[in-house]
Amino acid sequence: MPRGGNFTLGQHYPCLRAAKHRAAYIYSDNLDKECPLVTPERFFHGLRIDSSHPCIQPWAPDNNGPVATARSDSPDHSRRDSGEDTHDRAAAGRRSLPGGAASFIDRERLLADLDELLRIPSLGGTPAEVDAQRHLADRWAGEGLEVTTWDIDVDITAARSDFPGMEVERRSALGVVARFPGSGGGRTLLFDGHTDVVPPGDIGAWTGDPFIPRTMPRDGRDVVVARGACDMKAGLVAAWEALRAVRRSGVRLRGDVLLCPVSGEEDGGLGTYAALEHLSGAPIAGCIVPEPTDLDLVPANAGALTFRLTVNGAAIHASRRSEGVSAVEKFVPVLAALSHLEAVRNASVDELMQRWPVAYPLSIGTVHAGDWASTVPDLLVAEGRLGVALDESADNARAEFEATVAEVCRSDAWLREHPVTVEWWGGQFHAGRTDPNADIVSLVRDTHTRAAGHAPETYGGPYGSDLRLLVGMGGIPTVQYGPGDTRVAHAPDEYVDIEDVVTCASVLADAIVDFCS
Repeated sequence: MPRGGNFTLGQHYPCLRAAKHRAAYIYSDNLDKECPLVTPERFFHGLRIDSSHPCIQPWAPDNNGPVATARSDSPDHSRRDSGEDTHDRAAAGRRSLPGGAASFIDRERLLADLDELLRIPSLGGTPAEVDAQRHLADRWAGEGLEVTTWDIDVDITAARSDFPGMEVERRSALGVVARFPGSGGGRTLLFDGHTDVVPPGDIGAWTGDPFIPRTMPRDGRDVVVARGACDMKAGLVAAWEALRAVRRSGVRLRGDVLLCPVSGEEDGGLGTYAALEHLSGAPIAGCIVPEPTDLDLVPANAGALTFRLTVNGAAIHASRRSEGVSAVEKFVPVLAALSHLEAVRNASVDELMQRWPVAYPLSIGTVHAGDWASTVPDLLVAEGRLGVALDESADNARAEFEATVAEVCRSDAWLREHPVTVEWWGGQFHAGRTDPNADIVSLVRDTHTRAAGHAPETYGGPYGSDLRLLVGMGGIPTVQYGPGDTRVAHAPDEYVDIEDVVTCASVLADAIVDFCS
């Protein structure tokens, strides 16, 4: 066996001749030790080399493609999805391939993992919401990541004064954080993404089962269709594959990488709220949330406050309508006043929000009134959401809303005596923002530009998200960047473009290296 120096696989190891077409050069700086016999194991786009000896060192590729190396103490290599634990065997900050970590993205594995996750019908408040969390925890532990799980005490958490709200009943929730440790002295990067999904709605409006993913052509491109494909399981899986690519690349990271899947984002933010409490004290320098942004940069979100209005009337037989008081009729001027309030609140908006026709929507989502066709309704309950402007406090937004409703009541004799009540319940999404020139934002912008050949757009989202918790509660500079278009996020036949998912994973892989090395 040769000692040190450079040699070609297959030339000195006969057992590897079959893989000579994917040959590479291995070098050793342990010149006083001989290399033990290594055994090849096929895996997707290369060859895994298991070694029980530290003299197997990082390698420089030839033109025939990558061959990955792995330490003898790496995770169970019998799993097809194992990540290679090679992070401590290359010079700090150096990439193993000219193409960077992104060249190790495995498209087939990424799509297989997405398919598995989409088949879990992780509706908020159902047992499957916990199943999705546990699925990822088990997979990541199997790949050798340091995985921590904990049961979230929903009742105690929801009782806290700063709890962000919850709109569905939950008996349990599972917190998960997976850590890939760096060598030390670098910046820690967090990926936060939710596994809960909204209900599919009218099943008849779908072309198939919402929880059986399928690939379909759309506008000349292949897309994956399933509930959660766009919002946001594809982005979460892209971050997962990005980290695996970095591990396979042999790059040494100085900083840690954290993967944090969360529950309850769609109805308030339970999971991220609990995760930030769990991670309190950990120095996290930046966070990427791979929500659907169509691969643009979203460093800011408007807020969204869920409200309930109750309008009282006086019931009577419809034939004597004029002697009763219709709660529906009393709601009409309230609705008109709220429409005017929306216009006032959107007359001047932050530069980041100017792309949206209505940056801070005020919308009525449900109206329930009456229980008999020939009875004047004595009760109307309407629920909706109030948009919160960037840099505006939720308290200020609530005060403007309540003042508008109160003004309507003062102008009506019945409502003066029976005022409309306002309740704030469910998700209370404050607005949040990161400086568009913050390091994490600039880094993703530059990485995307190199990969795609053009700079992504940068703007704020008109919707609430966990970004506001990460920035406001966690003090973590955060940017949203992921595949998918929010226009289809909660729609029938929700879909995500496959090439966009692969591009996202590639960008995130190189972003990990740039940020953590």
